[in-house]
Amino acid sequence: MVYVFINADINRPKANANCDIIASNLNHIPVLNGTNFKEWKENIMLVLGCMDLDLALRIEQPILTATSSVENKRDAEKWDRSNRMSLMIIKYGVSEAFRGANERSINAKDFLAEIEQRFAKNDKAETSTFCKR
Repeated sequence: MVYVFINADINRPKANANCDIIASNLNHIPVLNGTNFKEWKENIMLVLGCMDLDLALRIEQPILTATSSVENKRDAEKWDRSNRMSLMIIKYGVSEAFRGANERSINAKDFLAEIEQRFAKNDKAETSTFCKR
């Protein structure tokens, strides 16, 4: 008896395994609720780093021109994928109440900086409240 495998069937277990890994990593990210920013950011950075998706957070977006090399184009594609996946994962861990003000960001690094700035203000206000007591 001869078995014929279709490429989709061969790749399906690998795709399911990748989905399981991603889901497991996402489950380790607490939802940002306004009081857990430091813990949330640590988890986001750990997950993105372990999944090798933090390129968009580490380097600036490559600029392509008409004369860009194949290597430059490949680097830009890697950066775009990293940015897209990072944004999805960051937004997954942010409740809608905090997400709405930042929808204009298309860059994961800028989006994360906006969220951090928002919570840095909250931390300062909270600290001054405790100091007055």
